[in-house]
Amino acid sequence: MNTDLPNIRHLSLGELTAYFEGLGEKKFRIQQVHEWLWQKHAHSFDDMTNLSKELRAKLNETFILPALTIDKTQVSEDGTVKSRFKTFDKHFIEGVLIPTEERKTACVSSQIGCSLSCKFCATGTMDRKRNLTYDEIYDQVVLLNKESERIFDKKLSNIVFMGMGEPLLNYDNVLKAVERISAEDGLFMSPRRITVSTAGVSKQIRKLGDDKVRFKLALSLHAANDKKRNEIMPINETNNIKVLVDAMNYFYKQTGNEITFEYILFKNFNDSQKDAEELVKLFRQVPADLVNIIEYNPIDTFNMTKPDEQGIEDFMNFLDSNRVNARLRRSRGKDIDAACGQLANKGK
Repeated sequence: MNTDLPNIRHLSLGELTAYFEGLGEKKFRIQQVHEWLWQKHAHSFDDMTNLSKELRAKLNETFILPALTIDKTQVSEDGTVKSRFKTFDKHFIEGVLIPTEERKTACVSSQIGCSLSCKFCATGTMDRKRNLTYDEIYDQVVLLNKESERIFDKKLSNIVFMGMGEPLLNYDNVLKAVERISAEDGLFMSPRRITVSTAGVSKQIRKLGDDKVRFKLALSLHAANDKKRNEIMPINETNNIKVLVDAMNYFYKQTGNEITFEYILFKNFNDSQKDAEELVKLFRQVPADLVNIIEYNPIDTFNMTKPDEQGIEDFMNFLDSNRVNARLRRSRGKDIDAACGQLANKGK
């Protein structure tokens, strides 16, 4: 693939229009090509069968159309589906389809690798190679939706940006991807069904507010005091909890969108009653709708375990008795390394 040529999907509709007008093509051709790119999900110009061979050849000479392909698929005993995608420049990323009776959720990646080095996350052990472009993020959703239709005979109902990478360090591409996913001439999915998760990039959380985004925000919290959070999430040293509280309140004031806390329980680290008390106190400082309590999924490089069932129950009961809306999120896809924190392109 000649990467010196422009990616046709990076042209605006206005630029696409100008190009076809320059060729002397009729206006309906623009709409045809636009549909192939964003609604019919063509992977090459040769797929665009209602265009003449001459026009397809011209497009091939002028542009590239890099598209993700599924390199490998694994299905968990619990029905979770993990797909490893290959990029045009031969990198690998992973996405997960999480089925329940009510929902079919796609968990998508935003970067190849990650630069944040959260101790409990397998992706954090990888170098960040590059950001994904918005069309690559879009392709993940398209391919996972096809998997959902093929396996479960149902379209995706929800999308979470909780895969590989930090979405807010790829801000522009993530927002453009959401725009395409929710556009009427894209996948036409409501942004209210999309959640973007962040490890806590406070400046970008505020920018989300300024940009009046319509999707939900999830904060990967995992400890409710700075000392513990610094230990497992180095980003906290420059984005401490007070700064994050201010940023999330600003985001909510600007958008009114739902905020969720994500909190992985680690045995003898953040699962005591004192930890629960600190979480309750923090929950009351932010208009958060929900705390997702998550089972820890072990990785080789982090020497912690999850609490026993009684410990989890005690923690949940304390939150409940203090009127915190908390939900226990059981791990899905552990047997194929598809659970929260386990995405690391194993088995190349």
